[in-house]
Amino acid sequence: MAASYQAQAIDKDSYISNKQEKGYFPLSVAGKPANIFVGSEDYTGVIRAAKDLQADINRVTKSEPALLAAKKAPKAKELVLIGTLGKSPVIDKLVKDKKIDVSDVKGRWETYLVQVVKKPLPGVDQALVIVGSDKRGTIFGIYDVSSQIGVSPWYWWADVPVKQQQNLYVMPGRHTQGEPAVKYRGIFINDEAPALAGWATEKFGGFNHKMYVHVFELILRMKGNYLWPAMWGRAFYDDDPMNPKLADEYGVVIGTSHHEPLMRAHDEWRRYGKGSWNYQTNAANLQEFWKQSIQRMGNNESLVTIGMRGDGDEPMSESSNIALLEKIVADQRQIISEVTGKEASATPQVWALYKEVQEYYDKGMRVPDDVTLLLCDDNWGNIRKLPKAGEKQHAGGYGIYYHYDYVGGPRNYKWLNTNPIPRIWEQMHLAYQHKADRLWIVNVGDIKPMEFPTEFFLDYAWNPEKWPAERLDEYTQLWVERQFGSEHAAAIADILSKYAKYNSRRKPELLDQNTYSLTHYREAETVVAEYNQLATEAERIYNKIPAEQKDAYYQLILHPAKACANLNELYFTVAKNRLYAKQGRAITNDLANKAKELFAKDAELSRYYNQTMANGKWSHMMDQTHIGYTYWQQPEKDVMPEVSELTVPASASMGVAVEGSDAWWPQEKSQAIFPELTPYGQSNYYIEIFNRGKASFNYTVQTGAEWLQVSSKQGQVEQEQKILVSVDWQKVPAGMQRIPITVAGANGKVVVQAVVNNTTSLKPDQIKGFVQSNGYVSMEAAHYTRAVEAGGISWKLIPDLGRTYSAMSPFPVTAPAQTPGGNSPCLEYRMYLQDSGAVNVHVYLSPTLNYQSTQGIRYAVSIDDEAPQIINMHQDENKQGMWDKWVANNINIQTSKHTVKKSGEHVLKFWMVDPGVVLQKVVVDTGGLKPSYLGPPESFYKPEKVAAQ
Repeated sequence: MAASYQAQAIDKDSYISNKQEKGYFPLSVAGKPANIFVGSEDYTGVIRAAKDLQADINRVTKSEPALLAAKKAPKAKELVLIGTLGKSPVIDKLVKDKKIDVSDVKGRWETYLVQVVKKPLPGVDQALVIVGSDKRGTIFGIYDVSSQIGVSPWYWWADVPVKQQQNLYVMPGRHTQGEPAVKYRGIFINDEAPALAGWATEKFGGFNHKMYVHVFELILRMKGNYLWPAMWGRAFYDDDPMNPKLADEYGVVIGTSHHEPLMRAHDEWRRYGKGSWNYQTNAANLQEFWKQSIQRMGNNESLVTIGMRGDGDEPMSESSNIALLEKIVADQRQIISEVTGKEASATPQVWALYKEVQEYYDKGMRVPDDVTLLLCDDNWGNIRKLPKAGEKQHAGGYGIYYHYDYVGGPRNYKWLNTNPIPRIWEQMHLAYQHKADRLWIVNVGDIKPMEFPTEFFLDYAWNPEKWPAERLDEYTQLWVERQFGSEHAAAIADILSKYAKYNSRRKPELLDQNTYSLTHYREAETVVAEYNQLATEAERIYNKIPAEQKDAYYQLILHPAKACANLNELYFTVAKNRLYAKQGRAITNDLANKAKELFAKDAELSRYYNQTMANGKWSHMMDQTHIGYTYWQQPEKDVMPEVSELTVPASASMGVAVEGSDAWWPQEKSQAIFPELTPYGQSNYYIEIFNRGKASFNYTVQTGAEWLQVSSKQGQVEQEQKILVSVDWQKVPAGMQRIPITVAGANGKVVVQAVVNNTTSLKPDQIKGFVQSNGYVSMEAAHYTRAVEAGGISWKLIPDLGRTYSAMSPFPVTAPAQTPGGNSPCLEYRMYLQDSGAVNVHVYLSPTLNYQSTQGIRYAVSIDDEAPQIINMHQDENKQGMWDKWVANNINIQTSKHTVKKSGEHVLKFWMVDPGVVLQKVVVDTGGLKPSYLGPPESFYKPEKVAAQ
């Protein structure tokens, strides 16, 4: 990269510099920008985008170039020449005179070329030529220059400031991104009340053209081309006739959602429909209703949805059958043909295999070959169906309808982003490799706050090959650099990735006080600590960045980090409050008050976003309720979780609790015992000494061995005191020890038993792999010992995919099924077990669906030399509530039973059977596994990577 100017596009390669070198084109120097010419014969949308470039150069340099839209280019030393092949005589002459080579542009879809050309025309010494193969090709070329000079697509939608530059030079060379891999790439504005609807009504008077022009521009700046407009109570064509007119001028293809046939919004039937939404009884009125909309569509560039669902996005009645649906499609195509005066196949159409419609397809329903088949996810980011590898291609191609937002079971999720890009990448890579590449559309809810995953979706659709899994971290950092510069980019990118990852563990709307374990593995407190660390780091950076970046930073980074941290801490506090109330702890009421404060803080964070940030520009955008769900539908208002309050007696009374138990002593009659302390497990465990009264009391702690250490031997308890118990492993005797710890305080004493296992069968310098502790071994998928590869199949790390770390998956995803065993592809995990006998192996898998409609996706597991057990990860998919559990928990845990003949070193093998399996974690339960949401933290291990074979 030349000079010191940092590329602002999401790419390492910039063709903009702030210093002059030989052959560079001076786009703007010392307040003097090159003028812009666009042929007046060109598309209105191209001329409009040229005006955006004019404004963008002014945003960056504070100097506005002149823009001339005319038939003849002016004479000028330097000139920006913009035009579309076949629509711009000036550009066509450059091609004819061999001033530019468009052999890799002409005839292609949405392809552009940006090139510096010497003496292109008489009287012009040097030109920056932006040429497109078609309307959007030229528009994308224009916006590519805008992006390169430092204008983010989110300059308006997220208030991303533009970095000032005095001098802008364009480097010589052919600058192009080629043809997009996916033909139609777009977004669906959906479930738009209360947030987007409230904002649009207040700021623009509704979903009219004044609002939609901002949507059109955003889509085009991200090199998208397609929109399903907002539709609940809204009608794009009917609400404002300027909506479709301007969409077509801008160059945005308009469609309607999966349940709105023939360009009619769902709400138009409520407004104008006659009779029932039932083709069996009301075909004539429905046909007239649809005919009017195709007439209204005219020549506007459109993708027409065909088919039919029940009214209000519900399934059709039970009596609806395949024959009827095929007749509906045939009649709809007849309407299209009659109104347009062309073959129906001349009008692009799409049939969405959404929910039960896919079942009709599976049972044999077909549509004409020119229709694009829009395959869908399950509304939770898991693709339901893909064409089989090697299968005859459907002429109309296949598309994907994907979700970042959803209203429905098991729970709405609409508030904040819960979509980490590694999972999006994994599913859309799967789609692309199975040739579902005609149309990708993603439900983005209110647009905000889905800014980052939305742009990733469209960038990945343009060129999937450019962004393999190993470049996802780089993509995130480049995206952050474009919004905020490079100084804090790495740290901000980490926050951006982690908050989405943490949110994806369980959607915020699904959280409650019971989600994470208070008792086992310090799970709840660890989750809250991770969130709070993110929020603290986000706040630290916020206090350092320039004032002009703070609004953008707040909405893109700080608000989601703080709001999610606060929500998780709220439920953690409520959980402790309820447990402590049962134990009679004096601190119970303080926790009740803290929970109320956290609930109020949630409202304050939303209020700041709506009313203070950016001077109230985004009012209502954080109106979405998210606390107090009782079933799948959202509550009317956020509801404070119920907390307990106690009447605390005046006199002191001691209670003791130990890690790993929700009991308390002396109330509990069984012994108080810690989880086992070993050199290969958690380094310490805690005892909590708590007060059940108002008056304070003194305590002492004594251990039965000098090498068993406590963080405090005596002190005073006002409300509670946490004592950490650890071991000096240099002094502890070999073997198993059971050592008493005596806690004395008000009303007596409690003896806690510490079980200490200083095993002699393991030597630290001889350890390879993982070590069992407390009755389990927990292994992150990415920490395998050896990857065995064969037959062109390899194991690929998908960084940061998963609830706790990263994932492993066999590639290519179109590989044939394998027979496990021998030298077939597998991952090996070396582990040391201290127990023998029966063990359960729990495999944590991403909740991938049976997208090939087979018997289910399979893998196999074996320990040592036993025959691999083949497990079908979808064997229970038809059980009541199973899919709900998989998507709500964002994991599919499958279990197999094995027998280990003796303690010592063993090798667990995870075998590929079918492609598509995404492995996150393996937990071997030897009898001590405790209930938790995320599973136990990773066991002690020494890395021992062996090269793939």
